[in-house]
Amino acid sequence: MGDLIDRLDARFGLSSSPNRDYAIEIDPREADVFTLRHLESLGFNRISLGVQDLNPLVQKAINRIQPRILTETLMDEAHRLGFRSLNLDLIYGLPFQTEKSFADTLRQVIELNPARLSVFNYAHMPDRFPPQRRINVDDLPGGEEKLAILRTTIEMLTAAGYVHIGMDHFARPDDSLAIAQREGSLQRNFQGYSSHAQCDLIGLGVSAISRIDDIYAQNPSDLTRYEASLDQGQLATVRGIRLSDDDLIRRDVIERLMCDMRIDLATVSQRWNIDAPRYFAPALEHLQSAEQDGLLTRSGDQLSATPLADC
Repeated sequence: MGDLIDRLDARFGLSSSPNRDYAIEIDPREADVFTLRHLESLGFNRISLGVQDLNPLVQKAINRIQPRILTETLMDEAHRLGFRSLNLDLIYGLPFQTEKSFADTLRQVIELNPARLSVFNYAHMPDRFPPQRRINVDDLPGGEEKLAILRTTIEMLTAAGYVHIGMDHFARPDDSLAIAQREGSLQRNFQGYSSHAQCDLIGLGVSAISRIDDIYAQNPSDLTRYEASLDQGQLATVRGIRLSDDDLIRRDVIERLMCDMRIDLATVSQRWNIDAPRYFAPALEHLQSAEQDGLLTRSGDQLSATPLADC
């Protein structure tokens, strides 16, 4: 890891600003306090810990035994070392989860008091992800139970003082994500939400996606092909796209909806010099069913996504 950071610094000049965000996701089962100390010495100041669920029955069903003490020990050390933000990842929709059992996990997580929380919806795709084949589909909660879990999650976390950022994310009011959302500068990229507006994204590694201005490029998903391109001194890019004017407009609207949870069509009209209600007429017509389902509200030129739109 140290060699990788040195090489990146030599080529890109990594920032030492106290406002930088150097984040890394780690598995509490594969790390200890010495891991965190090493990461802190390399400049990392944000970490994300995968938790999924604290219920032993659920952990056994997904083959991820992870007692709370593992996560709690790493969190305590991260705070002691001065990591300025810590995220926990949870997943709902896993085998044997119920509204009651997940509420118990949420109570424990709230006690741990992380700065950020990601609560993802489990997607069962065993054909694409072979490890999921060990999961019995009959043990998964049904749609109504998952919706109940989501409702309870939103209620408990907001009651505990967390801000619902949107798209499965929550943050404490003093976290940079919540501040950026209040100021209208929150951004969304392939890695999730970011408080750093209008930054290019350079993806390194297999299948990584880069975003530079109006261009997207993706690396191959095959490691051998990726390494061969680099050995030949070539960019490991297998496909890319330059956005059209229409793509740019729609990207802007989608991103603002994902970040602000609302859209002002009058503002869109002014920013892009279009008649937004007419420009998006077909799309707006399709949103009528979402409005009927309680996922969206519309008042004139104002469209707002409800918390249930995350489901």
